[in-house]
Amino acid sequence: MTDKTAKSETGNEFIGGIILKFIEFGVGNKWLIRTETELNNGTEFEEKGIVRPIKLQSIYLRFWIGKTVVILDSKEGLKKTKKNRKAMKIIFGIKSL
Repeated sequence: MTDKTAKSETGNEFIGGIILKFIEFGVGNKWLIRTETELNNGTEFEEKGIVRPIKLQSIYLRFWIGKTVVILDSKEGLKKTKKNRKAMKIIFGIKSL
């Protein structure tokens, strides 16, 4: 492994540093509990379960109904956005470094 290559807790290798992790619990995602990791090169991937370590940045609730997404975040407050696709999700999440 080089300085820019790392391994996730589940053994996946990736190149580049981790920017953010989103640990999510709820219905609407592929798994009931998952961790989505965003890398500094713009790529992202998800893994089943909780991937540690967790360095808490904020917690949030996300409601995605149809094309409308409403997020209540402990640091960023209330946000409302539109998506191109329809989905139904109710998620509690932890934003981590």
